[in-house]
Formats: sequence, C-alpha cells, structure tokens
Amino acid sequence: MICSVLKRLPLFSPPLVNVMASSTSLNGGSLSFSSRRLLALAQQLRCYRPPSCSLDDNEEQIIEDAAGKVVSQVGFQESVTPVAQNPGKFRPKRAAVLICLFEGVAGDLRVILTKRSSRLSTHSGEVSLPGGKAEEGDKDDGQTAIREAREEIGLDPSLVNVVTVLEPFLSKHLLRVVPVIGVMKDKKAFKPTPNPAEVEAVFDTPLEMFIKDENRRVEEREWMGEKYLLHLFDYEIEDKKYLIWGLTAGILIRAASVVYQRSPAFLEQNPKFRLPGVVDKNTSTG
Repeated sequence: MICSVLKRLPLFSPPLVNVMASSTSLNGGSLSFSSRRLLALAQQLRCYRPPSCSLDDNEEQIIEDAAGKVVSQVGFQESVTPVAQNPGKFRPKRAAVLICLFEGVAGDLRVILTKRSSRLSTHSGEVSLPGGKAEEGDKDDGQTAIREAREEIGLDPSLVNVVTVLEPFLSKHLLRVVPVIGVMKDKKAFKPTPNPAEVEAVFDTPLEMFIKDENRRVEEREWMGEKYLLHLFDYEIEDKKYLIWGLTAGILIRAASVVYQRSPAFLEQNPKFRLPGVVDKNTSTG
C-alpha cells in the first residue's frame, strides 16, 4: 500500500522544513534522515524491484575485464544484451557501483561522481561512479559498492543507507555492473578523502540532468553492423569541466528515470545485439 501511495507523490518539489525522520533500511537497519523528502525518496526506492536475472551461479564462466574498476566506453542494461537470452553461454564477472544521492543546498537531488587519476593506465581522467569488482568477503552488491566507495573516496559507510539496486548493466568487456542506490543521511558530515592512486577529484551533479536534454551531446556509433547512440553529458562546477559518458552515463540515465519516474527527454537507441559465436576473455560488446 505504501508503495502505491509513494508513486503518486512528487519528489523534490518545493523544499520542506528539515526534520529528523526515520524508517527501516533495505537490510532491516534504521534509516534516519534530516529531510522528509529524503525519507520519502528512500521509501519509494525500497519499493523498486529490478527485473529478475535467470543466471545460474553453478555454471559460471568468468570473463575478466581489462581494468580493475568500473569504467567503460560502452554500457547497456543487461536485459537488452545476449546474456539475458543466453544465460548458459555468458558468465560475466560481477561488480557494483554506488549511486550516492543527497539533497543539495538548492533542494535538488544530487549524485556523487569521481574523476579517475590521470596516472592510471586505463580510462585515466574519465568520470565514473565509485565502485569496483566484488571480492570474496562481500555478502552482497551493496557491500561491494560501499566498500569500494570507502576505499576510493573515504566515504564513511554509516553515512549512507542502501535502499535498492537497479538491473545489471554490461560493460564493454562483459563485466556485469550492478548499480546500488544509497541515500546519504548527512552531506555535511562527508569529507571526501580521495585515494590519489585511483581518484583525482570528487564532485557531484544534479541527478535530473541525466533525463534532460540541456547538457547532452550524442554520437552515433556502430557495433557489429548495428547503429546505436552514445550519450555524452557536459558539466561544469567550480570552474572545472567534466564529461560524463559511456557506462556511467547509461547507469545514471536509468537511475534518474527510476527516481523521477519518467522517461528521458531524448531517444535512447541501443544496438540489436547478436550473440558472438565464441566467448572468451577478449570478447566485448563494443
């Protein structure tokens, strides 16, 4: 019942008076927020259920990604790729990224992003969400995303409540990336401490930007003879310019669509995937 009511409530309209609100987190713990709007958002997202995945973990074929972190020039929802239709043939390795949301000073909903170190050998200087590959000790995708965020940007796990996960995405090298949505309880308590070996800068953008057509460019690309659209978002903050594209942009377009409960103001065009005949560590989706 509460889910159906929340779906009719507008999110992040005029600011409300700050109050201490509480509820229950995804894993049964206590949620505590300084804004009723954040509480409403957390409750709404807890009602979201991503499409189920039919993959059987007992028949796993590991496909390694070339880089240790989750950055890719191409990224699509897994449901539109061959993995969903052929679970016995593709066995991607799992990773998770954290979509950490908080309420900005102007009352807008914002998401934390990172710029990768220019000293890295792969995807140097590119924008990504905090995250990485799952490790043996991780109990779930939420723990993977939170652990990686702590290692990369010094995010205290106690400041974030994990409220839901989105459907998996596939990176260029068939790394399965699970977007984990967390809501930050107190942005003022977050003091970024980037790991200089991995992260050059930590910044944030309005989440709604990724379903608007104001800061977006598009490039037409081709994969196995099929054309698709690559979305690139330009953003400037504190006299610094960032380009958000590829897998990160694709995940944020989906996250914004779920949070704001509306489709993007632009056309999304994915390629019509065809299943490669041979799958090995060199197989990629674009």
